[in-house]
Amino acid sequence: MDARVSDLFDSGNGRNPGSSSAVPSNSSRPTKWHSVPLKKSSSKKNKRSSKSLLSFNLKPSNNAPYLPPENEEGNVEYKLKLVNPTHYRFEHLATQMKWRLQEGRGEAVYQIGVEDNGMLVGLSEDEMRASLKTLHRLAEKVGADITVLQEQEVDYDTDVPRKIAEVLVRKVPDDQQFLDLRVAVLGNVDSGKSTLLGVLTQGELDNGRGRARLNLFRHLHEIQTGRTSSISFEILGFNSRGEVVNYSESRTAEEICESASKMITFIDLAGHHKYLKTTIFGLTSYCPDFAMLVVSASTGIAGTTREHLGLAMALKVPIFIVVSKVDLCTRATVERTVRQLERVLKQPGCNKVPMVVESTNDAVTAAQQFAQSPNITPIFTVSSVSGESLDFLKVFFNIIPPLSNSKAQEELMQQLTEFQVDEIYTVPEVGTVVGGTLYSGICREGDHLVVGPTDSGQFKELSVGSIQRNRSACRVLRAGQAATLALGNFDRSLLRKGMVMVSPEMDPTICWKFEAEIVLLFHTKTFHKGFQVTVHIRNVRQTATVEAVYGKEELRTGEKAVVLFKFIKQPEYLKVGAKVLFREGVTKGIGHVTKLQPICPHQASQSENEGA
Repeated sequence: MDARVSDLFDSGNGRNPGSSSAVPSNSSRPTKWHSVPLKKSSSKKNKRSSKSLLSFNLKPSNNAPYLPPENEEGNVEYKLKLVNPTHYRFEHLATQMKWRLQEGRGEAVYQIGVEDNGMLVGLSEDEMRASLKTLHRLAEKVGADITVLQEQEVDYDTDVPRKIAEVLVRKVPDDQQFLDLRVAVLGNVDSGKSTLLGVLTQGELDNGRGRARLNLFRHLHEIQTGRTSSISFEILGFNSRGEVVNYSESRTAEEICESASKMITFIDLAGHHKYLKTTIFGLTSYCPDFAMLVVSASTGIAGTTREHLGLAMALKVPIFIVVSKVDLCTRATVERTVRQLERVLKQPGCNKVPMVVESTNDAVTAAQQFAQSPNITPIFTVSSVSGESLDFLKVFFNIIPPLSNSKAQEELMQQLTEFQVDEIYTVPEVGTVVGGTLYSGICREGDHLVVGPTDSGQFKELSVGSIQRNRSACRVLRAGQAATLALGNFDRSLLRKGMVMVSPEMDPTICWKFEAEIVLLFHTKTFHKGFQVTVHIRNVRQTATVEAVYGKEELRTGEKAVVLFKFIKQPEYLKVGAKVLFREGVTKGIGHVTKLQPICPHQASQSENEGA
C-alpha cells in the first residue's frame, strides 16, 4: 500500500513503503482515460480556465468522459463508490475481489469513481477517502495489499472537484505461488543487455565499465570478452505493496521468492550472431511472455537488432524496447535513435504503434495497453550508469499483467503432465537434475513419469525427487511454471535437450517425419527437395532434410508451401499446431506443424533391437 493510502488510516494500521517502491507516488498528467474532460489537478488558474472551456458542452448526462464498459470476466473492476457498506454488502464485495484476483492470477485493478458502463463520474475528496479505506479493509480480508496507481480530476462544471482513482490490488505471497512472468532479453552484441539486468536485479548502478554484469556471466570466456554466449536467468521481485525485491541488502534467491508477490524472470540471451542458435533456442523453448529488445543509443539499429526483432514477431512474442547508454550520447543522438526505431516499427512488416515512455503515468498506461493490444510497443530510454528513467521501467514491470487468464491456466492444469527438458545437470549429493518448463498438468515430489523419446523412440520410467523454482524449494509445480527437477540416480547419458517427461497415461506421438506449412523469409537461391535445415520446434532443435515440397518444385523468398521434413538423428515428440522456425546460414523460414507421421510401437521396438 502506498503512502497516500496509509495516510487514510490511524497510525499503526497502514504500512509505509521504503524508497525502493516501484509505484507512482503522484499522478497529475492524464494518460489512460479517453476524451478531453480529464485535466491536471494542479493550480486554481488551470481549474478555472479548463472549466470555462468545457462548461458549455460538458454535462454528466451528455458527452461524459468514459472508459470501455466493465467486463464481467478479467481482473478489472469498476466501482462508483465504496462508502460505509453494510455487513452483507461488505461480504459480497470481498467475494467479488477474490474473483477478480483469481482472474488476474493474484492481481486486480479497481477503477474508483467509475460506473459499470464506463462513465467517469468521480468522487469528492471525502467520498474518495472513504472508498479507499473500504477497499483497504476488503484487501486485508482477502490477504492482499492496495496501491494507488493514478488519480485524476473530472470536471463536471461544479465547484466541488471530483476525482477518479486507479488502484492495484495484489495478493500477499502464499506458499511460493507468486505470479511469474518470463521476459526474454534480446539485442545486438554490446548493447548493454547484461549490464541492464545486473543493475535491475542487484540494485546497484554500473560503474561504466561493466561491473554490474559480472554476476550474470556463467563462463570464464564471457567475463574475459564481456559477451554473453549462454542462456542465464535472473529474477526481479515485487512485493504486494509494489516495492522492488532484489539482491540488494544481501538477499538470497530464497528470501526474494518468500517476500515477492510477483516475479519477473529475465532470460538473458546472446547478442552475437555466432550464438544465434542459442538465442533462437531460448525464444522457442522457454516460452517467454514478453521480449525486451535492448538497443544502444550510440549505435542505434545495428547488427542482429533487426533479426532479433523479426524472430520475436515471427514467434508472436509481444515486444517492448529499451534504449540504453543514454548517458554516453547527446539528447539529439538519443532522439535520432528513437526516431529510427519508430520508423522501423511503423513499417508494413511490423505494423506496430510505438509509445515513448517519459513519465510514471506513461509507464502505467504503457503496461496496461501493451498487455491489451499486441500492436503497442513501449520505448524506454534509460542509463545503467546514471540510473536515468530506470524507475519508469520498474513501474512497467510492476504493473504489467499476465497474458493468460486464470481460466486458460486452469484448463492447462487439468491436462496430463508434460514437462519440457531444456537443461541437464549433475549435482553432487543430489544426482541428475533437469531444468525446463511444465507445459501442462501438475507435477509433485514423488510423481512417477516417463521420459523420452530416446534415439530409438522409447520412453524410460523415472520418479521426481525434489523440485526447485528460482533456486528455492517448491512442493507443487503448476502448468506454465519453470523449475528444476531432481531425478536421483537416473542415468544422465539417457537424457538430452528436447526430450519431454510425461504422465504414463499419455500416449505421446513420436515421429521421424512431419509436414509443416511454411513461409520462406529469406533465401539466396531456391529451396527444394534434399535441402537440409536446422529446425526449432519448442524445445526441439535438430537438423532435418526436406523430403518433399508439395505442389511446387522449389520455393523462393516470400513464397508459401506445405513441406515434408525428416529428422536425421533421432525421432522427436511433436504436436500439431506447434510453431516451426528453421534456418541454415542466411536461409530462414517460419510456419507451423500441420501433420505428423507417427512411429508405430513395433517400429520403435525393432529400432531398439537393431541398436542393441
